Amino acid sequence: MSEYPDAKFLLSANQPSQFMPDTGTEIAVAGRSNAGKSSAINIIVNRRQFARTSKTPGRTQLVNFFALLDGKRLVDLPGYGFAKVSDAMRRHWGELLQAYFENRESLRGLILVMDIRRQVTDFDRQMLALAKAAELPVHILLTKADKLKRGQAAAALLQVRRELGSDISVQLFSALSRQGMDEARAMLAKFLAFGDEQANDPEA
Repeated sequence: MSEYPDAKFLLSANQPSQFMPDTGTEIAVAGRSNAGKSSAINIIVNRRQFARTSKTPGRTQLVNFFALLDGKRLVDLPGYGFAKVSDAMRRHWGELLQAYFENRESLRGLILVMDIRRQVTDFDRQMLALAKAAELPVHILLTKADKLKRGQAAAALLQVRRELGSDISVQLFSALSRQGMDEARAMLAKFLAFGDEQANDPEA
């Protein structure tokens, strides 16, 4: 059973003025096109088709807000890379993401979805830089771990950990085999609880 039985889609935003009111707690999920972001969200929330999946990469072109619990949201951010869009659209996405990270007081953490076979891309580094500037904790899901042999997956995990340092937590994940599902769910719950701690601490 889902930990978020009343979870639901709220709205999509194409401009900062369309974002949800900046209250409560938000956890953002980002990932390059074809990294398996929507599938990962569906598994973590335990709701089929909660975030739409598509065989066409890059279909998430808006900032999508979902309610998880009262005052707690998950935000599905635009992913690009394989997405066939114009340079103007890419610039718009970049400006939209920057505005989101710089201005959202309710944002308490970032879950970054990365294809384990591609390692750290320029998009991933951009997301990490935005999160660092906003002083946000980051958790990385190395998705499609089932595509590699166990030893190869372990080596890829170690490489990413060495490259990004100990400040960022990293795990193996597979939407197909459910590998890492419990760890990912626990991290989402931790980030949501971290938002409560900050809200109750005037010094935070």
